Order: sequence, then C-alpha cells, then structure tokens
Amino acid sequence: MESSLTDLSSIRPVEPQAGEAALLSVFVDASASVSGGNPVPLVRDARGMQAEDMQALAAYHGHESAFVLPADEPDYLCRLRFFVPGHEMEMCGHATVGALWALRQWGYWTTPWARVQTLSGSVDIEWDEARGWAWISQPAVTLALLPAQQCDAIATVLRIDPGLHAVNASTSRVKTLVRMPDAAALDALAPDFGAMRDLCDAIDSTGLYPYAVSDDGVFARQFPKASGYPEDAATGIAAAALWGHLDSVGEVPADQICTVRQGVAMGSPSAIQLRRRTDAPGCWLSGETQWLT
Repeated sequence: MESSLTDLSSIRPVEPQAGEAALLSVFVDASASVSGGNPVPLVRDARGMQAEDMQALAAYHGHESAFVLPADEPDYLCRLRFFVPGHEMEMCGHATVGALWALRQWGYWTTPWARVQTLSGSVDIEWDEARGWAWISQPAVTLALLPAQQCDAIATVLRIDPGLHAVNASTSRVKTLVRMPDAAALDALAPDFGAMRDLCDAIDSTGLYPYAVSDDGVFARQFPKASGYPEDAATGIAAAALWGHLDSVGEVPADQICTVRQGVAMGSPSAIQLRRRTDAPGCWLSGETQWLT
C-alpha cells in the first residue's frame, strides 16, 4: 500500500492530493425520489497527518471522515482511521464501505477479496462486481437486555410512553436498539438531545437506534451520544447490530439481503444492505456509493 499511494496518483484526475479529501455519499437509496445517503470526506493519502489534523478535517466537514494509511502488517490492503468532529472512532461502517469503493474506482484495490486494518480489528472485504458494491465483514453481535429502569430512562429522553423494549447490541460499538410500533411512530420521534450524552453514559451505549419492522421492511434512526451532530443519516455498525438482533429472533431472511432504511425523517433517505456471512459468524455490510460534487 505504501508504494501504491505514490505510484497510482495519476490514475484519475479526481483523486485528491495528500491530506485532501474527496467527498462521497454512502448507503444511497436508489429507490428514493430525493438524493440521500451519508456523506464521507475521504482522505486517500493521510500520511503526515496527525490525529488533531484528522479531527479538524472532520470538524470542518461536519461528518464522519475516513483516512487511508499504509498497512503496518503484511497481507493487508491498507489501514483506516475514522474521526467525527468530536473524537476518533475505532470503526465506522459507512466510511469503510465508501473508502473501499473509492479505492476500487482509483485502482488501489483490484482483487476480489482483501483485508483492511482498523482500530476495531481486521475487516474482511469483498468486491461485488455485479452491483458495484464493497462488502465489509461485521462480527457476530453481542446482546444485553436492559432493565426496566433504564428502559424508562430511554423513553423519557425519546419523549415517548414508558414500557418500551430495549437491548444493547454491538458488533464493534454498543448501540441501544429500541423497538417502535411502526415507521410512523419512528419518524415522529423528537428526542431530548440535551440529555442524550448522560443517558448513553448511564446505559453504556454510544447511541440510541430506534427501529421498526413491518411488511414494508426495516426502518431505523440513529441518535449518537456525542458525535457532534444530533442524528445520523446512515449507521452501518448500528444496522449490523440490528441485523444480528433480528437474526437471533428469526426476523431476517436466512439467505437474502436485508435492507435497513434510515435517514428518512432527516430528508436523507439511506439504504443499508446486510446479508448473512456463511464462512464465519456475523454478517456482510454494504450499500450504494456515489461521488459528491
């Protein structure tokens, strides 16, 4: 990866220079009538950037940002770091999907399969030639039901009636899954964002992920603990955790792609694609990526 960062700089004129960001939109819902997805500023050559530089770039753009670095172990395509305006993240699903799609377009990744390094650990990657998607692995989910007192505290912050069902779920970072009766109730949520950080600290979570399951599909919203913005248009690791939870109770298809739709209430409709991994525990995560102009 060290040599490719230097040698392939002239493949496409759209490639940013070292330390500069290209803009992508990931998990775009191709069926929506308006443009959506979750933006990713991507620095394809972050050598020479310090952590404070990366965080400053994320703060400037106001989105989760991905930074490509040479791998420091053999047999890896590259190493990825992720920042939101407030801090570094160990893993970011949509930024990983977007970064790998861009590296494919620029010619850095040419094999059917590979691995990348993240602070969360090794991530297997697979190129879907038919769809033009990059699939990334997510490990098996860990689940922990929350007691009634914590569920009531969540209901207070979400400004809904008590009696909800909630579970902490994680494939890399803990998200709190909150079952809503339907998509209309989900879209109507108006949380107390000022109380979000303290609530998440109290329940050992990095964000609330309320969701609804209906005949029309799976829908979700993400309210992060402290990312620097109140809501996220598409959250890959949360969707993977949700997939794992729904799989544990038999609510996802055994051998089909499951689509989690997010960002609808924000006016940025997103479609997160998940499917079962057959060669290891967990699932594959992907979605459509586009350049942002």
